[in-house]
Amino acid sequence: MTTLVVLFNLKSDADQQAYEQWAKTTDLPTAGALPSVDAFNLYKSQALLMSDERPPYQYIEVIKVNDMAQFGQDVTTETMQKVASEFQSFADNPLFILTEQI
Repeated sequence: MTTLVVLFNLKSDADQQAYEQWAKTTDLPTAGALPSVDAFNLYKSQALLMSDERPPYQYIEVIKVNDMAQFGQDVTTETMQKVASEFQSFADNPLFILTEQI
């Protein structure tokens, strides 16, 4: 199984409350219901352990993908293209990292 980790900050003009509301009502339920997705969780950074510095990213998405070929098809639907476009309006240069468990 592949785990997709997405690291991102909000754009400087993005409203944090609007993003979090959109994530809860649109992104998480829509992407989380894709046939290729077993789990989709969103985390908000709190702090760096034993440091006064801010975390480099405000948000982390962790998406458990059971079939990458199917995921590729799932994200091309009209609904997911709309969700992806809305996500891009909030997120500032997100990093999409494909991982596998060791």
